[in-house]
Amino acid sequence: MNEIKQLSWQGLWKNNPALVQLLGLCPLLAVTATITNGLGLGLATTLVLIGSNATVSIIRNVVPNEIRIPIFVMIIAAFVTVVQLLMNAYTFELYQALGIFIPLIVTNCAIIGRAEAYASKNPVGYAAFDGLMMGLGFTAVLVLLGAMRELLGYGTLFAGANLLLGDWASSLKITVFTTDSPFLLAILPPGAFLGMGLLIAVKNVLDKRFANMFAAKQEAKVVQRARVTAET
Repeated sequence: MNEIKQLSWQGLWKNNPALVQLLGLCPLLAVTATITNGLGLGLATTLVLIGSNATVSIIRNVVPNEIRIPIFVMIIAAFVTVVQLLMNAYTFELYQALGIFIPLIVTNCAIIGRAEAYASKNPVGYAAFDGLMMGLGFTAVLVLLGAMRELLGYGTLFAGANLLLGDWASSLKITVFTTDSPFLLAILPPGAFLGMGLLIAVKNVLDKRFANMFAAKQEAKVVQRARVTAET
């Protein structure tokens, strides 16, 4: 149970692949003009992470150490191909919108990094869960950045959700404000860099605040124990 909690904390916050490790930034910055694009790429990356981590863990004891990296890359490429074909079949318009960044999941350092650093050294259950948490952490950043850029650029949220979830999701679109000319800074790459920098800054501020709160609590406990000992 402690391992599960640790993996969840590491993937979602402390060691988030996007905000802390700064991995996978190329697709993250390129496709997050809307929430739908970010969510689509995030889910695809998560599926690849889970599948590749589990497979690497299963074969970890039979793969020669000298050729483990090429084999890991082949495994990741196989799962990316499966995800690409599924998106081509069931979410074709979203697949077209994401374009080259779906096959480029193969080169995402977060995936090969987890395969090498964790999955190749741990049981399949923990490895798959690690892939899930890292994928969810990466997806959360994609969705947050996509929401910021879509809201500032177009004045909407969940535009094009039907491309991922089906026709029924058209009703999920929220129009906050209407504009004849989109805010180009938000929807172009410079806006993605600024938004990413803001998210990293917010995380750093929260981490510092949590650390100070924890230190204050620890100091209060030490003082309380000292008083009790002195009275005794």
